Amino acid sequence: MDLRQLNALLAVADHGTFSAAAKALHTVQSNVSNHVARLERELGVTLVDRASGQLTTEGELVAAGARRINGELDGVAADVAALRSEVTGSVRLGMIGTTARWLAPALMEAMSDRFPSVRLIVTDATTTSLLPQLLAGNLDLAVVNLPLDDPDVATELLFTEDTILVTPADHPFAARDEVDFTELDGMPLLLEPSGTSFRQILDTRAAEAGITLVAKAEVDGMRLLASLAFQRFGASVVPSSAAPAWLEGDWRRIRLTGIEGRTVGLARRRRGVPAAPARALQEVLTEVVVAEAPAQPGITPVPAG
Repeated sequence: MDLRQLNALLAVADHGTFSAAAKALHTVQSNVSNHVARLERELGVTLVDRASGQLTTEGELVAAGARRINGELDGVAADVAALRSEVTGSVRLGMIGTTARWLAPALMEAMSDRFPSVRLIVTDATTTSLLPQLLAGNLDLAVVNLPLDDPDVATELLFTEDTILVTPADHPFAARDEVDFTELDGMPLLLEPSGTSFRQILDTRAAEAGITLVAKAEVDGMRLLASLAFQRFGASVVPSSAAPAWLEGDWRRIRLTGIEGRTVGLARRRRGVPAAPARALQEVLTEVVVAEAPAQPGITPVPAG
């Protein structure tokens, strides 16, 4: 087993066919086929279904390990460069969409100024989607909803965020500035799916208050939940940043009282030490949150240090 074989398998996984993998690797198809075949013989399993070009279950497992290996090798090179006082390399950051809207531009600018030799790659997705990518080694760090119930992930709190109700302009609550959480009892709402971190906060508070939250629809994505409310599909319960005050439309932002807000934090894998680019990003990210969050309605940063 060598890196050429592993990278050939990853190229097939990423591009879908042996010919496309060969093109991406700037080689011929027979080389890719031979590397994958040798890897299969060594492991005694089929890694790629030749009929569909898709990885088998065993192939997915080996590919996940190959990505981790490549990540570790990249980290070694970055750490060696950092010893020469030059932080260089790539860092892959996942970020929930509502936060990325206001945080990503400032973060990219700050990283470009402080660490111009670091290539920042940002993935916009839900916490549910980001966590598996983090654990698989496809991401170095992730800005996600907390809490996370995974022993392999370490987190640190970045900021807290108010919970709001977003309604169409003709909703019964539309004329109000604030609504108590208990008033949502029995009202059809647009909610995140059960089991997600934000929904757990709502369900726990509802149980404590003795009320019932009725899901008109369940959507794993805060921005889509808010957009559905914008389009008059119903009222949605979301964090403040899902419906920024600068957005215009025939809808209302209403503060929810009697309910704690969500917490957002930075997650990383517990195993291993982050490479120099990831450590640099973590440092800058914390500073940018402290500087930028106060300008966002309903968001309170955790002081640095």
